[in-house]
Amino acid sequence: MAQLTGQVALVTGGARGIGRGIAVALAAAGADIAIADVEQLASPVQQYGTTAVDGLTALQATVADIATLGRRAIAIQADVSKKADAQRMVEETVRQLGDLHILVCNAGVLSASSVEALTEEAWDLTFAVNVKGVFLSCQAAIPVMQSRGRGCIINTASIASKNGYPGIAHYCASKFAVVGFTNALAKELAASNIRVNAVCPGIVRTQMWEYLTDMRKQPGESKEHVWQQVIQAQIPLGRAQRPEDIGQLAVYLATAENVTGQAINVDGGIELH
Repeated sequence: MAQLTGQVALVTGGARGIGRGIAVALAAAGADIAIADVEQLASPVQQYGTTAVDGLTALQATVADIATLGRRAIAIQADVSKKADAQRMVEETVRQLGDLHILVCNAGVLSASSVEALTEEAWDLTFAVNVKGVFLSCQAAIPVMQSRGRGCIINTASIASKNGYPGIAHYCASKFAVVGFTNALAKELAASNIRVNAVCPGIVRTQMWEYLTDMRKQPGESKEHVWQQVIQAQIPLGRAQRPEDIGQLAVYLATAENVTGQAINVDGGIELH
C-alpha cells in the first residue's frame, strides 16, 4: 500500500546497510527519495579502521534499485558534519524532487576502543558525525518543513542509546545524545506539526557489525561462529535484525500522526525500555 505517495524523503547515510533498508522501505511505501552519502571518510578512526567506504558506488546502486520501484531517486554527495553540506543536501532535495516531507538522519560512524586508549580524534569524529550531523541536518530541514506546516524527522540511534557497552563508550555517548536531542526537538517542533522520533536498531549484520565481530574474534575462531554466539547470547528472539526491519519502523513513524518524541527499539527483545 502506497501510504507515502506524493511525499519526498531525504535519507543520510542511505547508500548501504540500515540507511539503504530505510530508503527502500520508504520508496516501496510510495515516497520519492534523496540519498546522501560520502565516498571517503576523513580519518580511519571514524569507521571500521578504513577511510575507503566506496559510498558513492553503493549510493548509485541504491538509487538504481529505488528507480525499479517506480519512484524518483537522486544521489547527493554530502558530509553531514559540515554545515554547508547539510544545507546543500536539503536545498538539492527540494530543487530536484520539489519538496521535503521526511528527513531520516541515519549517517553514523563507529570505532572500538577502551576509554583509556581512546584518542581525542576518535571522540571528536564520532560526535561530529553521530551528533553534530543530526543537529545540522535537522537545522537545515526545519525551515522547509515549517513553511509546509508539517514534517517528520527520524533519527537513527541504537540500543547503545539505552545501555552502555564496554569498548564503545564514545559511540554509546553519541547515541544517548541523539535520543536526548530527539526528545527535546520533538517538544520544540510539536507546535509546527513536525514530529521527531528515533529508531534504535539492535544487532544488524551491516559493515559495522562485521567490524565488531572481527574485534571479538579469538585466535582460531571463525567470524561466523562469533556472530552466532552474539545472536544466541544477546537476542531473546534468537535472530538478528535486518535493515528491512528498521525500514518497517521508519514507514510506521512516517505515517503515525500522533507519535513523537519516542526512541523505539527494533532489537528482538534485547532492551525493554
